[in-house]
Amino acid sequence: MSLDGDRPENLAGSKTLARIGVLVVSDRASEGVYEDKSGKAIGDFLKKVVRSNWIIIFKIVPDGAESVASALIELSDREDCDLVLTTGGTGPAPRDLTPEGTRMVISRELAGFGELMRRVSLEHVPTAILSRQLAGTRNRSLIVNLPGRPAAIEVCLNAIFPAIPYCLELIGARRIEVDSDVCIAFHPGN
Repeated sequence: MSLDGDRPENLAGSKTLARIGVLVVSDRASEGVYEDKSGKAIGDFLKKVVRSNWIIIFKIVPDGAESVASALIELSDREDCDLVLTTGGTGPAPRDLTPEGTRMVISRELAGFGELMRRVSLEHVPTAILSRQLAGTRNRSLIVNLPGRPAAIEVCLNAIFPAIPYCLELIGARRIEVDSDVCIAFHPGN
């Protein structure tokens, strides 16, 4: 499913629009047992922060390394996403295999993203040490594993998003501009 960041003039097929994938990893959400709130929280954050034209490609898959890896390949390679944000499957439970699926498809891990997300999350909950979020690149896509709770997603995205536009530039992805009233993106030239 494709949405356009509340900009009806955007066309999903445009090559100039930044493409952001949101991957919800959850057995129950993929089966329709409960309504996904985590993917919506990511979309709401992006609508507040991203100022440039963009579209969102949304996907829900069950837990598991293979399902995550397959979805990430689809979003990166076939959907041509510049940024892919995953939610769910980063804890220590046996079915929480999002980091394993992500490692199967990335070419380089960017450890600082996970380190920062755990650090800022520890200011809110002591169980943040159980989280296994990570990030990495696949071709021109930046893939970031976020936690599954909407409040934790907000905390993590607020912490890491200032680095995302420059990271996308460095890997050759489409440009994402942010609303400086909400997020101050870092660029060494500024």
